[in-house]
Amino acid sequence: MKKAILSIAILGIFFSANVSAQTETSGREKAYRATHTKVTELKHTKLKVNFDYQKEQMGGEEWLTATPYFYPTNELTLDAKGMLIHEVALDSNGKKSPLKYEYKDEILKITLDKTYQKNQEYTVYIKYTARPNEVKQKGSMAINDAKGLYFINAQGQDPDMPTQIWTQGETESSSAWFPTIDKPNQKTTQEIYMTVPDKYVTLSNGILKDSQKEGSLRTDHWVMDKRHSTYLFFMGVGEYAIVKDKWKNIPVDYYIEKEYEPYAKQIYGNTPEMMEFFSKKMGYDYPWAKYAQISGRDYVSGAMENTTATLHGSDILQKPGQLIDENKWEDTIAHELFHHWFGDLVTAESWSNLTVNESFANYSEYLWNEYKYGKDQADYHQMTDVNMYIHNPADFKKDLVRFNYDSREDVFDLVTYQKGGGILHMLRNYLGDDAFFAGMNDYLKTNEYQNGEAHQLRLSFEKVSGKDLNWFFNQWYFGSGNPKLNYSFTFEPVKRQVAVTINQTQDQPFEFPLAIDVYDNGKPKRYNVWVNAEAKNTFNFDVSKTPDLININADGILVSEITETKTPEQNLMQFTSSKEFKSRYKALAAIKDQVGKNPAATKLLAAALKDPYFRTRIKALQLMDLSNAEQMKALGADVEKLASNDPKTLVQAAAITALAKTKDKKYLPIFEKGVNAVSNAVKATSLSAVLTIDPSKANALSDKIDLEGASEELLGQLLPVIVKNKVTSQMSNITPLVAFYPFIKFQNPELGKSAEEGYNWIMSSDNLKATENITKIISHAKGEMGDNPQVKMMISQMLKDGLSKKMELLRQNPQNAASINKQIDAINKAIEDFK
Repeated sequence: MKKAILSIAILGIFFSANVSAQTETSGREKAYRATHTKVTELKHTKLKVNFDYQKEQMGGEEWLTATPYFYPTNELTLDAKGMLIHEVALDSNGKKSPLKYEYKDEILKITLDKTYQKNQEYTVYIKYTARPNEVKQKGSMAINDAKGLYFINAQGQDPDMPTQIWTQGETESSSAWFPTIDKPNQKTTQEIYMTVPDKYVTLSNGILKDSQKEGSLRTDHWVMDKRHSTYLFFMGVGEYAIVKDKWKNIPVDYYIEKEYEPYAKQIYGNTPEMMEFFSKKMGYDYPWAKYAQISGRDYVSGAMENTTATLHGSDILQKPGQLIDENKWEDTIAHELFHHWFGDLVTAESWSNLTVNESFANYSEYLWNEYKYGKDQADYHQMTDVNMYIHNPADFKKDLVRFNYDSREDVFDLVTYQKGGGILHMLRNYLGDDAFFAGMNDYLKTNEYQNGEAHQLRLSFEKVSGKDLNWFFNQWYFGSGNPKLNYSFTFEPVKRQVAVTINQTQDQPFEFPLAIDVYDNGKPKRYNVWVNAEAKNTFNFDVSKTPDLININADGILVSEITETKTPEQNLMQFTSSKEFKSRYKALAAIKDQVGKNPAATKLLAAALKDPYFRTRIKALQLMDLSNAEQMKALGADVEKLASNDPKTLVQAAAITALAKTKDKKYLPIFEKGVNAVSNAVKATSLSAVLTIDPSKANALSDKIDLEGASEELLGQLLPVIVKNKVTSQMSNITPLVAFYPFIKFQNPELGKSAEEGYNWIMSSDNLKATENITKIISHAKGEMGDNPQVKMMISQMLKDGLSKKMELLRQNPQNAASINKQIDAINKAIEDFK
């Protein structure tokens, strides 16, 4: 599962607003979440299903083969949410004998015909109707809905939305479309017969064994012959093109909406290379018979690793203007594929141990970036990830493995994902690559097609390395927080030594290896020390004089917070002398308040513009202000070259933005050329630059604006232009910002004002898509707002203001009642959600 995550800026507001609210209940006693007791072991699940698109229901027949797990039993207890149960029988070689059953509180309790012993199999037949809209369980921050089975535009009323069906099992929602034991420690083989209109294609786990036409309908028979957890069962139905690929002899298929078929290989095309890389890295070949990927509209999270049939949200659908900048979904593609080892092959035995699924999938993004694009790209990605955890104080007190959560979906958070990935990187550094990857291999082979937990992971790493790792797992897996460090140093001229004291300021000290760079005569010397679990640790190093600079956590591996102050000159030295990306980037970011005030800061920017890693060049461009004469003189020529010639279009775009601040007409040829670029980023920033110099061209250039799938940064740049000039074609594309205008106003009043005007423009217009976008975005964000009443009150008031505008619009335009009433209904539903 890859969560859909709001922007750091908006999350930051929610998080800061939520800290006090969460600490108010931090002392509350929570229940211990024990691993589900296995009374029954599932063996095989056979389903025959058909779909009622008008009622948004599914007719189902199930043959469930099971056996007592250990103790004899005469009962079978299944999860079954929101269903109608029509028949329950024992199936013996096709002969059905009715069984007594009780169905209440979403539990189907079946009395078997006799007491069965361990390893004595039986098959129960169940005829039922799945009614997803009757499911009572609610979604969460990670997965914003939990009804299991989703009909998208089932009656075809929305001409802009394809008709689709898809399922979402994680965490425990598969039981909304078939009765089962809906726990991660249950595994079963499966087969599904799916009857659908012949115009649709289907996708499920395993291999398509057979397909039979019956008039206008078709029944596809999908078979999965290897055991996997019930939450990984999947069905997808819709009008998709199927683009074929392969890895070795394994089919690799991309199910894609036909509009995007020409770009399927650009979006998904690295998948076979990923399969090869991960197979070699793990020493364990991709373990399933096929690999398919599909996207679903209105998906309830980011993506889901259904075994052999990964489901992505529709944000994966990108066109050349987006893809030439970057495939923003590539990390997610790697993440979901890696789950087919860590999550599908070996599955967390409980949600408390979700780290053995999600922390590894998060870390796979690092591994792929490191292999494909280099260590700087991997380090940048992980730095961004870990900072999301660091900047959320509410997560500091959460253990990575935790048995006392309020909701099982609470563990799908920044600790399990982002911090967990950082923890694995530390473990890799401590063990070394050979032992780390051999330990992963041992864990997979030992537990294949079964379940695993953090202790088994530790044992595999200990078995391979010979090292005791209890100290590491106790503080990082079964403990919370991270080191919060500051340091000081004193030079002893007689001994020609520097004493560096590392201070830990958090309540519970950690022990860890630490890389320290001591700069002597402008050159760094690396020392790798061991910090004991004490408030103060002092280390002595030989030097010729007082060090120019001390840089702790110089390799950036330790998940930590460091408080320090460095001069621009020291940051320049660190940037130009350090080999590690994180130290260079940290030095660059640290001069933010010195830009334009100190020559060393300007020199650092000049050096950063020539850095081989493009994100560093972008950061330098973002920090500079070329309206400053000194910076223009030192940097202007280099920035102009980057705007025209940098191999990365995102750098070109950042350079154009930097040049636009000068409002100098001599750059108009660069900007006007950029307006016609393929790159969305270059086009958008060029448009903004042209209009900064000559606002009168807004109407003439409005047809050039296309912000579909644009980054928040690009949206922020062009939002004022779109709102001021009422570029209606982009109304639905500005919704990710305008939906949060009350919060944006806190951080950026000028942008917040434009966002508010954009919101009011949408609410005063008859635009169903834009209005529904706002309500969907807000609904998705609800879980991330926590229980803070102030935040919810602000959203609720914003929606009520929008509702008033829609009511006035309806009064003035009764001829458009059908469309406007749909918008009013969407807003009312969102208001109800926030009560």
